[in-house]
Amino acid sequence: MILINFSHPLSEEMITTIEFLTGLSIDLNLPVLSQFTLEKPFAEQISALVDSIGFSSEEWENKPILINPPAYNYAAVTLMAELHGRMGYFPSIVRIRPVSESNPPRFEVAEIINLQSVRGKSRYRR
Repeated sequence: MILINFSHPLSEEMITTIEFLTGLSIDLNLPVLSQFTLEKPFAEQISALVDSIGFSSEEWENKPILINPPAYNYAAVTLMAELHGRMGYFPSIVRIRPVSESNPPRFEVAEIINLQSVRGKSRYRR
């Protein structure tokens, strides 16, 4: 599986948890520097960011890809729209949460969310 990380670096413990939750090994952990200019349209910035990964259309559609989205909500939802267009489906994402009462603050993997499954199930509630 390819993990594309658009957010903060993930610890080895987080990587291990992701592999456990997905049942897949991470063959490529691809960090993508995600800095956004608030004065420019996000759609253009996201498109350029995804282009910088260098995957072909075939790779986007066929490779097993897991996304750690940016923490910034506007960037995250714009990224999901861009990826859906390239992949033909919503990717699964990693949800990170703070470890309760940790000092100094630490974060952990909370869950893997299959966005395509969420979409599919929600269609029955129309």
